[in-house]
Amino acid sequence: MAETRYFHIPRKGKIARLASLGEALQFQKKGEYVWIDLIDPVRETFDELIEPFGIHQLSVEDCLDDDQIPKTENFEKNTFILFNCYTYTKEELTIDEVDFLIGANYLITVRGFKAQNPSFFDKLDEAVFRGMSDVNRGPDFLLQLILDYIVDKKFIAIDSIQEEVERIEESILGEKPDFQPEHLMRLRSTLLTLRKSLFNEREILIKICRRDSPFVSEKAIYYFRDIYDHLAKFFEFIEINREQITSLMELHLSLTNARMTQLSNQTNLVMKRLTAITTVFMPLTLISGIGGMSEWSMITGPENWMISYPVFFGGMALLGWFNWWLLHKLQWI
Repeated sequence: MAETRYFHIPRKGKIARLASLGEALQFQKKGEYVWIDLIDPVRETFDELIEPFGIHQLSVEDCLDDDQIPKTENFEKNTFILFNCYTYTKEELTIDEVDFLIGANYLITVRGFKAQNPSFFDKLDEAVFRGMSDVNRGPDFLLQLILDYIVDKKFIAIDSIQEEVERIEESILGEKPDFQPEHLMRLRSTLLTLRKSLFNEREILIKICRRDSPFVSEKAIYYFRDIYDHLAKFFEFIEINREQITSLMELHLSLTNARMTQLSNQTNLVMKRLTAITTVFMPLTLISGIGGMSEWSMITGPENWMISYPVFFGGMALLGWFNWWLLHKLQWI
């Protein structure tokens, strides 16, 4: 649901919520520092802010477009910053956008526009109140605090991904039947998405730290450098895990090939044994088929059956032994 919040932040004292844009503009005209927080805004909300705060139309378009990569643009009266928020639940990555417009004595935040996880900023106010000693120093310190809040949330999402990578590795090494190869492909796609986002966010912090924006003071730079260090670590994590995913794919294929080879060898062994048995008994079957008819008696004479048939069975046994010996010699069995 669309909501606009207005705050006056004095150089000393507590933050005060204002009732309307008019009150915020009065403080702003006096050189006081205000924070305007836009939640799931509509175009009409921006129309009220464009002239008083000198917001460029390109910034408005970026705020109302949910398919943007992180970036920063410097304008005459403010600097526009687009950042990403991550959540990772139920093996699904959610990326939402948060926008900042920082000027000499104001900070405008735009969040919740087509958000997939509206609860991401539920504890933002607590973080702001805890950091009032820094927030009082200027809008750049408030910007730093909110970015730090976002980066801390990123760590939770990235840590969940790390745990899933470890679970998949255990499943592969343990050859668990519930492992699905598509999990690796999904994780690889997730890591590529994070890499693209973190790469651009890291570039934003580089520009801020070298003071490309005139609205970020030298005193605040140290805090932004700390945020940059966190993003650099996250980016390194993504690179390491991308390589690990590739290694796990190769490991899974190797183990699968090894299992297939083992099954093939077992099948070959069975077929070899069946072939050996057939080789032994096939001539015996042929001879016994002949011997079971009258041909053998006609050859040896019916009156000699008491001698001919024992000789016949002995010959069969000898032939069977010879075949078995020959197969052993050829290492078929």
